[in-house]
Amino acid sequence: MIRWRRGVVSSVGRAWAGALELSVSVEGAPVRALAYPAMVGTPVEGDAVLLNTTALSLGLGTGGYALVIALPDRLPPDPDVVAGPGHMVKARYTPGQVTVLGVDEQDSPHHVVLASDASLDGMPVVVADLHSALPAILAGVGPGPRVVYVMTDGGALPLWFSRAVATLRDASLLVGTVTVGQAFGGDLEAVTLHTGLLAARHVLSADVAIVAQGPGNLGTGTPWGFSGVAVGEAVNAISVLEGRPIGSLRISSGDARERHLGISHHSLTAYGRVALAPADLVVPSPLPSSLEDRVEEQLAGLPDRHRLVRVPTHDLDGALRALPLRLSSMGRPLDEDRIYFESAAAAGRHAASLV
Repeated sequence: MIRWRRGVVSSVGRAWAGALELSVSVEGAPVRALAYPAMVGTPVEGDAVLLNTTALSLGLGTGGYALVIALPDRLPPDPDVVAGPGHMVKARYTPGQVTVLGVDEQDSPHHVVLASDASLDGMPVVVADLHSALPAILAGVGPGPRVVYVMTDGGALPLWFSRAVATLRDASLLVGTVTVGQAFGGDLEAVTLHTGLLAARHVLSADVAIVAQGPGNLGTGTPWGFSGVAVGEAVNAISVLEGRPIGSLRISSGDARERHLGISHHSLTAYGRVALAPADLVVPSPLPSSLEDRVEEQLAGLPDRHRLVRVPTHDLDGALRALPLRLSSMGRPLDEDRIYFESAAAAGRHAASLV
């Protein structure tokens, strides 16, 4: 199940919030690796490292790193328990389990807020299937609203894996992050999406929240076997908490797979069959002529409990290109699948209009 390798750090590369890129010599060959210093310590050149190379050996695009499991000859010091309260364990019962202070647990200064009968007060919350939608949604929101990213555990568990989040934070496009479920590494940690959303609103003072999994979408080509099914459950949670769910439809003209052409079956299933509460489903306008008939037919098959909101995208190109990172989804940049990014940006624009 795990492919183990031992290596030696030959050089230290880029660093971003919570993560450090390395080049590691394994059996004489260079291997690209990633370390999370909060979990394993900070590797330096010459350190021996134990690596998990499973994802690398599978050729996974998102997971194309060997991951540092330990520095066996130089273990990090024990954490100062007094300075770091918290008993919430994430990645539970795995060798890499971590203990964090949950925003909703009894030791948290915010426990009293989350123990009350708080609601989202109608806050708009954009939900998206893929992590790659996050920057595009922010481009659509634009300057002004305080936006918090709530990361679910359908993809990467450490938020630190996302260079996009680090870049968006540095550019002040996000005011904070919350990691929920088994995900960890956010500014705040929460047990569930429900308390994570309440923390975004009442602790980080969000005007808009964005809910999406971390990098590394999982799909199996089956009707129900994909991590994005959680989008529908997110709509239900937002509705229960008296927020305003906004669905960022996954629309593509660049994906050659029939099940993802037009509106992806992931969106059709999540909003059409899993989400039992109504949501604003944002439809970018205009649609590409090659997709217009197909998308309109797909929209007609969605339950009428949802509200279809058509949002113009004619002037969103500049905002997308002005982002401080390169947009990419499934290896396709902006110009190869423009409608995907415009759809996400349109959802952000609609959310901003409700603030």
